[in-house]
Amino acid sequence: MRRILVANRGEIALRVIRACRDLGWQAIAVYSDADREAMHVAAADAAWHLGAGGYLDGDRMLAIAREAGADGIHPGYGFLAENAAFADQVQAAGLAWVGPNSDAMRRMASKTAARREAEAAGVPIVPGTTSDVRDVAEIREFGARVGWPVALKAAAGGGGKGFVVVWGPDEASEALERARREGFNYFKDPEVYLEKYLPEPRHIEIQVLGDKSGQVIHLGERECSIQRRHQKLVEECPSPALDAVTRSEMGAAAVRLARRVGYDSAGTVEFLWSRGSWFFLEMNTRIQVEHAITEEVYDVDLVKAMLLVAFGGEVPPAWEGREPRGWAIECRLNAEDPAARFRPAPGLLTRYVRPAGPGVRVEDAYASGMRIPDQYDSMIAKIVTRGADRAEAIARMRRALGELVVEGVPTTAGLHRLVLARPEFEEGRLSTHFIGEVLTEADLATLAGPAAIPADSVDEPVARTFAVEVSGQRFEVRVAERGGTAPVATRKVKAGKARGPVKTAIDGSVTAPMHATVTRVDVAPGAVVAAGQRLLVLEAMKMEADVLAPMAGTVAELPVSAGMAVEGGQLLVRLQPGGDA
Repeated sequence: MRRILVANRGEIALRVIRACRDLGWQAIAVYSDADREAMHVAAADAAWHLGAGGYLDGDRMLAIAREAGADGIHPGYGFLAENAAFADQVQAAGLAWVGPNSDAMRRMASKTAARREAEAAGVPIVPGTTSDVRDVAEIREFGARVGWPVALKAAAGGGGKGFVVVWGPDEASEALERARREGFNYFKDPEVYLEKYLPEPRHIEIQVLGDKSGQVIHLGERECSIQRRHQKLVEECPSPALDAVTRSEMGAAAVRLARRVGYDSAGTVEFLWSRGSWFFLEMNTRIQVEHAITEEVYDVDLVKAMLLVAFGGEVPPAWEGREPRGWAIECRLNAEDPAARFRPAPGLLTRYVRPAGPGVRVEDAYASGMRIPDQYDSMIAKIVTRGADRAEAIARMRRALGELVVEGVPTTAGLHRLVLARPEFEEGRLSTHFIGEVLTEADLATLAGPAAIPADSVDEPVARTFAVEVSGQRFEVRVAERGGTAPVATRKVKAGKARGPVKTAIDGSVTAPMHATVTRVDVAPGAVVAAGQRLLVLEAMKMEADVLAPMAGTVAELPVSAGMAVEGGQLLVRLQPGGDA
């Protein structure tokens, strides 16, 4: 029996734990302070507390793996999943790394290096640069040559971070500063490169799977064009844009690239498709959030395959050349407010009812009464529907979204209903500009709902079962009164106004809406600002948000600086209306 440490949280941790169960293996969970009562913790065979370093603490992960007797580590996605140095540490410790080898990860980690690898493998790339851009003049010259707008991207980026569209030469300087700042803040690498910004682009990715014998196959494509801030919201498999010939050509290109770098696990080669032409974008050297729709259409288990390959197993011969059967769609249910520029909305999930029925698959790690913490990604669930064809998959998704009930936090559920109601979606006329052009700001404004109920506004329950830690390992202990049972109290919401967007008090105090990190400060004490001028930038739950001046005035107080963590309600800026501070 194998024992796998799952170095992640939430729904992907549960997904890996379930794959271990299917194999008859044991799963070891890890958890932060915010996740003590999380579902993945209760589902595992054993659970260990991470400490202050959280899910990015590789040393602590390895120490737990050794003490818990793990044979391997599955990193899921995010956190340590694409950390080649950690993969080396895992293997040096004699453990199996459930992911691609570190050499392949390093060769594809930098987007500029990956573009060079793609060129060498005969895979077309988007016209652009393959080296670091540091000079504003280079951006202006590139834009004048290929036409505006152009895309400036962090070389180590992903998930839309460090991706800035430059619409004209006057924006080049600020765009360069922002892209390099985000690259450093998120990936500790300020290197950026340029690409031609393609008209009406579609985001299409190919699922690949390799093993240690050198065998690599592809399992078709996923369409991921409906995005906000370059982060995916709706995905489907296959793509309505591709015919069988194009699917075969793109799949063969992805396999060539994967073989060139010696890829030996599940991964994704991403492309941009524009008006019949397609170009390499990047490679994700890990399992993807949207892997479930490929599993549904190709009748495979990618997570189980990753586990088996990590211990020397081979790509199943029956998967070679497999054709798609039916159609699958995934909607990411996020705790975000689409009417407020998709502002993250962590809080108390007071009621949550999952959809069910034929062709519906839900992957989540939440239940009614649980908190959505502000330290992590805002995703609550992945709702997946499968049909015999695209029309049936759409119909089942509409049914699933109609059955879904979420109370306590604003979510993207209403947005998904709008998307599926549009004739452009039904006809498969998609692009990465769908939100913004097909669904306008006026459409998003109709989705305004109640503010999130703060997660700290509840009384803790008195339960019969208690979680205790012994030397860092979690155990559940059942406690009862002598001669009776302990009472179970229900959660009750305290009176008080929920936290909403950045607020301004009568005295001009601008406060943070939630726990966040200040990534940039644009003003100084004594500065005179206009209403609507950006004061600073906050980052929370993997998203940046501009904090704008709610009125004209003078900066009287500025107690924060770049890099500082702030709590909800903490003072960011105090403005003196008109006059001097």
